[in-house]
Amino acid sequence: MPEQRGGAGGVWLHGLHAVAAALANPARRLKRLLVTEEAEATLAARLPRADGSPSWRIAPERADRQRFGTFLPEDSVHQGAALLVEPLPNLTLDRALEHGEGPVLVLDQVTDPRNIGAILRSAAAFGASALVMQDRHAPPETGALARAASGALEVVPVVRVVNLSRALDELKKAGLWVVGLDGAAPVTLAQTQAGLGGRRVALVLGAEGDGMRRLTRENCDELSRLPIAAEMESLNVSAAAAVALYELVRGEHR
Repeated sequence: MPEQRGGAGGVWLHGLHAVAAALANPARRLKRLLVTEEAEATLAARLPRADGSPSWRIAPERADRQRFGTFLPEDSVHQGAALLVEPLPNLTLDRALEHGEGPVLVLDQVTDPRNIGAILRSAAAFGASALVMQDRHAPPETGALARAASGALEVVPVVRVVNLSRALDELKKAGLWVVGLDGAAPVTLAQTQAGLGGRRVALVLGAEGDGMRRLTRENCDELSRLPIAAEMESLNVSAAAAVALYELVRGEHR
């Protein structure tokens, strides 16, 4: 009998990094864990307890690799591990800001789940404290997104808001300087940061092609660009996020 594709309110996460991170996240509500013998051994090595037993909150079910094809997309790189979970609860913006002192990423109509996953991975790597998206123009939490995030979905708070402009106003009231990334901006991100005196930044990235919407652009405190070669019009949004976050972190240590 075919497996259900997640069931009501459930999401199948797959891949060793995504599954291990979710198992280690106490905020995750776990439903089922399917693993091959090899994957179970790998997860046990990554998440051991002092007594040597797995530190999981759910009993694993042993499965062969063919079974995963009954409930995951054909192109899923599952590595023999799949975990059925409930989506993470949506945090309020003020709670997410308490997660750390790093920059906040704001996405304006970025819809590709793999791009968002890659952005989350960079956000975790460079100490971003939260990722903000407009709920109506962003994909839901999926296995593909979590797989691309390589565990970062469990680390970086994701805030889904109804009104992005209102969220930008809230970030300003919290003391952040809202910087929109725009290839045609007159100053570079490094030049912008040099004049902020260590002030915390909310970095806004628009969708590939269209960029930021007009209202989003007008709600930014400043527009900045990344200094790329003139032969290239722009970067992929996930690549731009990684470079921009690196620039912000590097600027803090100058």
